[in-house]
Amino acid sequence: MRVYNFAAGPATLPLPVLEKAQSELIEHGSDGMSVMEMSHRSKMYQKIIDGAESSLRRLMHIPENYSVLFLQGGASTQFAMVPMNLMKSGRADYVVSGVFAKKAAAEAKKYGQVHVAASSADENFSCIPQMTAGCFDPAADYVHITTNNTIYGTSYRTNLPPVGNVPLVADMSSNILSEEYDVSKFGLIYAGAQKNIGPAGVTLVIIRNDLLSEPAVANTPAMLSYKLMAENGSMYNTPPTYGIYMAGLVFEYLESIGGVKEIQKRNEEKAALLYDYLDATDFFTANAQKGSRSIMNVTFVAPSEELNAKFVQEAAAAGLINLKGHRAVGGMRASIYNAMPYEGVAALVAFMQKFETENR
Repeated sequence: MRVYNFAAGPATLPLPVLEKAQSELIEHGSDGMSVMEMSHRSKMYQKIIDGAESSLRRLMHIPENYSVLFLQGGASTQFAMVPMNLMKSGRADYVVSGVFAKKAAAEAKKYGQVHVAASSADENFSCIPQMTAGCFDPAADYVHITTNNTIYGTSYRTNLPPVGNVPLVADMSSNILSEEYDVSKFGLIYAGAQKNIGPAGVTLVIIRNDLLSEPAVANTPAMLSYKLMAENGSMYNTPPTYGIYMAGLVFEYLESIGGVKEIQKRNEEKAALLYDYLDATDFFTANAQKGSRSIMNVTFVAPSEELNAKFVQEAAAAGLINLKGHRAVGGMRASIYNAMPYEGVAALVAFMQKFETENR
């Protein structure tokens, strides 16, 4: 029996995607072999990767002057790859709104001067910091943000920073494809696959073509050059072929249900169900401030550490798994990514109500 998996990542995948992958595991179409056995240089695999890119471009309305790259190394490699390629003058602005934003800034400091333009560390990252145009250096090479903070449950929704003409770089690992963003407002978007795109192993990069110049750092390894990867169609080496195939199936599935606009509607309904209960009860407490709440990761606590532990244990026994919060926050974290059905969130809220009644 499949459980409701609230893991932060690797995360639950759409059941229709898993079923299609299962049906094609031994033989993809009439190709006579599994995708895992295909040469990445073959025409049959080129059709798969081209289809995945085309589908993503339609979903996110990616302009023609942007390249799509399917890379490896996770978002953590992008923490270094971004400054190595883009920090031409040696200066960049970072907004530190959570653990991964902090890690990205720390990695960038190895390659140049990092200015923390805004931070919510003094509020335990319970919100997205307030920003004005004056926070940012107009001569910076780029401004880096993390659009969704998985650990703390906060997110940029309509409050992108006013960066002017400076390229905006975004780590969208935990909310890409969950809601509509205007790609043209960004110079570069990157995301690890394991939350809303597919299984772990693929890193998606969407980069404006004018930023595809020689890397800023001398002797940048070939594998870390956006320019070289774009020139080779993400195939300078063997890419994560099966992961890209799975991502393509997810993109295809999202298109079939109405695209990002429809999945955003569903995500907002799921999040509202959970937040409405959290706001109505005095037993559980939501961690994120109302103006910054994520629709992907909902963090909350019970009245004591003992009750937190009991909740996680009893929820797992009821088929609601991976609800333990990150050690930086404690309590519980419900990751309700695209593939989490409304019924899963409804089951969680019903369990929370029952737990509250039994443990007051």
